[in-house]
Amino acid sequence: MSLAAEAFVSQIAAAEPWPENATLYQPLREDQILLSDCASSLAVQGHSLSDGLDDIQRAEMKAYMELVNNMLLTAELYIQWCDDTTATEISRPRYSSPYSWPLNQILAYQKQWEVRRKMTAIGWAGKSLEQVYEDVSQCCQALSQRLGTQPYFFNKQPTELDALVFGHLFTILTTRLTSDELGEKIKSYSNLLAFCRRIEQSYFEDSQAGSSSRGYSKGPSLF
Repeated sequence: MSLAAEAFVSQIAAAEPWPENATLYQPLREDQILLSDCASSLAVQGHSLSDGLDDIQRAEMKAYMELVNNMLLTAELYIQWCDDTTATEISRPRYSSPYSWPLNQILAYQKQWEVRRKMTAIGWAGKSLEQVYEDVSQCCQALSQRLGTQPYFFNKQPTELDALVFGHLFTILTTRLTSDELGEKIKSYSNLLAFCRRIEQSYFEDSQAGSSSRGYSKGPSLF
């Protein structure tokens, strides 16, 4: 783990229990959803998946979840709205697609302005794209070292952390961007890639097969 990631994880205290009734569910249409939104839609929504963890493990789990949200989610927002090429070719067209002109343009630029203002507030506005990629790589390194050779981050069953990490990593790996560099950062950690494939195969293949049999298009896949 990098010193920055290790310091961040060690400083996060035990947090409030996760809300009850959690499930994993699939993303919206590919042409109308953004990277960060798709990641959230694949992540946790509800009953506690960590009942088997003790207090120390729960605190550690929450610390890594904060790391993911503060690194991966922020990086996704930065790439979507602060990289001019991505914002022009992908983010604004997708974000504005449900609306008619001129509202579509107004809302898309308003969203971009809001995200850029947030990046300024948290000190990310001055970062280069390469620095953001490096932040993602350091986050993945911390996650890769925590996962090790285990099937999941804690015990043999997935927790909220597994769902959150899968949501972000799977979406980055399967979402079209103007550059493949973000996905390549994740692919360099073989255990994280195997982790994503394991969860997709265990929890999503049956539902995707059912959708295909009913005439719906199959969602993105690592296989």
